[in-house]
Amino acid sequence: MTINLRGITAGLSIAALLAAVALPAQAQTTEAKEKPRIYTYVANWVVPRARWNDWEKSAGANDKTFDQDLASGTLLAYGSDSAVVHEADASTHSGWWAGKSLADVLGVLDQFPKSAAADALLASSTKHWDDIYVSRHYGWRPGPVKGGYVYASSYKLKPDAPNDAVARLSNSFIVPLFEKLMADGTVSAYQVAVQAVHSQDPNLFFIFYITPNAAGLDKVSAALREALAANPLAGDAFGGMVDFSVHRDEIGRETAMFK
Repeated sequence: MTINLRGITAGLSIAALLAAVALPAQAQTTEAKEKPRIYTYVANWVVPRARWNDWEKSAGANDKTFDQDLASGTLLAYGSDSAVVHEADASTHSGWWAGKSLADVLGVLDQFPKSAAADALLASSTKHWDDIYVSRHYGWRPGPVKGGYVYASSYKLKPDAPNDAVARLSNSFIVPLFEKLMADGTVSAYQVAVQAVHSQDPNLFFIFYITPNAAGLDKVSAALREALAANPLAGDAFGGMVDFSVHRDEIGRETAMFK
């Protein structure tokens, strides 16, 4: 689930959902429970346009290694994506994998086979950076996603937001809504995360979801509109916790496998 988050109009994005989650806890009919931590390692690359086809052709080169790690329980999921909305100097391609511990996700790095062709392809990128995220609010449908889409959003909590603000927002509304969308097949996977290694602002948190096709993006937007209609006064309360001036979104094409 790519993390290099950039601007797309947020009127019908996750921001709409989050504006609807600020109802007091007692007003919620259901509340999700936190799960064991999972860690997601993301490698981001800026690839020159002339090499995009080469990168696409190399997709799946490490799937045998990933599949072995899925079978052994070392990994829970893996995937790769390419940007749909491009920006200057922003990530064009990303690869990621998720496991139950830092040891699991970092150990995978040592398993990749070395080759001159792979080294040359990586060297062709003009920029590269990595991120590691941790989440206790997530879900997925087992199996592959091919030709899907990933939508990623970043948010920053205000300095006076409650220490458990992310957990409150996730447990009270985000997780129940996405579990419903996942159950009907609209969403293949979702995650609410923070950085495990704070290479960015520690007050940031992130929401990612994957749909099996572009129609799923429209269906999620429709669900967000319904959430706003059901909770028209919730936006102001949520605005007290989140600084929307630094909110960013990203959308990409996704290929993934979930255990």
